[in-house]
Amino acid sequence: MTYSEVNYQQIGKNSFNSRNNLFALHRFKTTMSMKIVGSIAELQKCVAEAKAAGKQVGFVPTMGALHNGHVSLVKKSVEENGFNVVSIFVNPTQFNDKNDLLKYPRMLTEDSQLLEATGCDLIFAPSDDEMYPEPDTRVFEFGTLSTVMEGQFRPGHFNGVAQVVSKLFDAVKPDNAYFGEKDFQQLAIIRQMVRGLNLPVNVHACPIVRENDGLAMSSRNLRLTKEQRAEAPSIQKVLRKSADMIKSHSVAAVKQYVIDSLNQNDVFEVEYFDIVDGDTLQSVTSWDDSSFIVGCIAVYCGEIRLIDIITYKSN
Repeated sequence: MTYSEVNYQQIGKNSFNSRNNLFALHRFKTTMSMKIVGSIAELQKCVAEAKAAGKQVGFVPTMGALHNGHVSLVKKSVEENGFNVVSIFVNPTQFNDKNDLLKYPRMLTEDSQLLEATGCDLIFAPSDDEMYPEPDTRVFEFGTLSTVMEGQFRPGHFNGVAQVVSKLFDAVKPDNAYFGEKDFQQLAIIRQMVRGLNLPVNVHACPIVRENDGLAMSSRNLRLTKEQRAEAPSIQKVLRKSADMIKSHSVAAVKQYVIDSLNQNDVFEVEYFDIVDGDTLQSVTSWDDSSFIVGCIAVYCGEIRLIDIITYKSN
């Protein structure tokens, strides 16, 4: 492998948990070909060189603490593009709970090692100051897409998502960007943002990657206790069973079944479960209301908030 061209001073300070992490990353960088940059200027220089060489640019935005779900997105990007960027940035503007922001896992060393094996060309790991040299006061309007489900329980969350993703798209200028379907509402928001801003990027949705027991992969899974981790797969099990009920039960009955089944377990507290049109995200009352119907859920497993989806009908 060639040596990485890294300016260590450019890498975001918020990416490191400790001095030991910095030392480990320094040792790792000396043997890898993938670049890690923390400044937008260096990122854009690398992207410009790739585009000048006739390469399409693929992009996967992440908040780090990577798992095989993220890896699947990066591999898809690598398959379809000649130059591939992954951002690792824990975006403060999309957290409603500041304690959640502080506790969010930060593990750039491990993430970098994982990405090296995927064929990723560049990691963009900026600091908060690099991404927000001044407060971002932009307000995005998404209509009813942003007022239901996640929008109802996490006010301001999607505005923060739109702020950071629009900034990242402007910095990377990708041809293609890849997102997981687990964040179903976020995907709809980002697509609408791209349309509204006329951004020249193709947004690709990729299937959820699950653990062997069915639990949707998530960075938050790292924070589950042993007991919680053992119970967490029940979320998907209940959702799958509910899919078997749609021929004989009403939408309301299926919704009640899911909520009651999970809430009877002391480990869980359902924040919301809604059955919606997969395009508009508006609630349906009948299985005939749409040809694309999805169930979206947020469940607290102890203090850890987990989300998942189930597709009841697809086009």
